[in-house]
Amino acid sequence: CAAREPSGAEMSEIRSWVFWRAVAAEFVGMLLFIFIGISAIVGKDKNEVPGESIAQELKVSLAFALAIATLAQSVGHISGAHLNPAVTLGLLVSCQISALRCLCYTLAQMLGAVAASAIVNGYSRQHSLGVNKLNVTIEQGFVIETLATLQLVLCVIAVTDKRRSDVKGFAPLAIGLSVGLGHFAAISFTGCGINPARSFGPALIRGEMENHWVYWLGPMCGGIAASLIYDFLLYPRSANLRTRKNVLLHGPEDENDAVEETAEDNGSPGPSRWPPQ
Repeated sequence: CAAREPSGAEMSEIRSWVFWRAVAAEFVGMLLFIFIGISAIVGKDKNEVPGESIAQELKVSLAFALAIATLAQSVGHISGAHLNPAVTLGLLVSCQISALRCLCYTLAQMLGAVAASAIVNGYSRQHSLGVNKLNVTIEQGFVIETLATLQLVLCVIAVTDKRRSDVKGFAPLAIGLSVGLGHFAAISFTGCGINPARSFGPALIRGEMENHWVYWLGPMCGGIAASLIYDFLLYPRSANLRTRKNVLLHGPEDENDAVEETAEDNGSPGPSRWPPQ
């Protein structure tokens, strides 16, 4: 988008119902995502039979993959369905969302994860609740979490790139497959975080925070790296410093135009569009 002076609508993002509906969508989406995912883990712990660990890991991986693909279709047109602080940070570094949206989305995602974890904990206190634990060294776990998240955020940024016309409705499926691949690669070694909020919710409810920082630093580094690799190496974006600053402070121009149109419609539904806002 072309550089321009911030408009009144840009300065009022926080006062827009479109914005807060998007934040609410991130909370609801994350609550459902974590509920489905850790319910599958609890079921794995409850029904695990010696010699069938691979089948159980496959079950959990598919649960997370199908959940994210389904929820991306459900709330993608409202919030962009980030449902992952690492994805949100990656899109911030890519200058596709404002810093305010990044902060509010991340808080909503964390609250949703905690709420879902508390719900599942209410009927599964005797099980692990899916708290991620390292089965490798801290250094190895950090690398695994970083790379597994990098491929996920790279996929998100690539399939939601508005310069492409060959993806369209396949973005949620591609992202779901990417989540599944991340689990296939990491679940045996780190439990597969690749989503700081997913790791945070169960750990907070159970009070098990040992090495928890790995599940934040690794995915966040992966998200930042994916954004930089895509935007400056693989498929560079032509945006000057002023444009990037305006986006970080006020959000993308087309997003602000949608907010203005919605305000003029006197409370009509927000913009229905994919990719992430």
